Amino acid sequence: MKTLFRMIVLSVPLAACSSLSIYYREGASVSRMQSDTTDCQVAALKDAPVANQVRQSPPIYFPGRTICNSAGQCYQTPGYWEPGRIYTVDVNAGLRGQVEAQCMARRGYQPVTLEPCKQNVKSQVPQQRTTKLPPLSSASCFVQFEDGSFQIITPTIASKQG
Repeated sequence: MKTLFRMIVLSVPLAACSSLSIYYREGASVSRMQSDTTDCQVAALKDAPVANQVRQSPPIYFPGRTICNSAGQCYQTPGYWEPGRIYTVDVNAGLRGQVEAQCMARRGYQPVTLEPCKQNVKSQVPQQRTTKLPPLSSASCFVQFEDGSFQIITPTIASKQG
């Protein structure tokens, strides 16, 4: 449960500087989408729990070198081993993502990724948090607010309304 909370908390600030990946169903309220996403994440965590495995990358051998001075005297430095890096892998992470996506698909959502809006697009519409998922086009983009909420803008539809 702590892992799920960390994933949600950490994903909000990252969306501010990169794309926004959400589950989308036209006309659904953002609060319903967020609630459905959380429900599916919790169900996926139960069906495919975190299963961390400790792994180690292979060690690397650095052979010795022969070093000679100007008088022609040479000596050999010893070789040495550098141990492999130790890391953990959640072997159920991929399966958990699939279970979550299937759960959301059963509820009528599909995953979408939106890019941040350019300044000229942002300036054409009043800033207003999205509460209902609007129709999307290939030109749709988003604006991230400081509180973690967002506004989805579809320029072709926005320009027709204004």
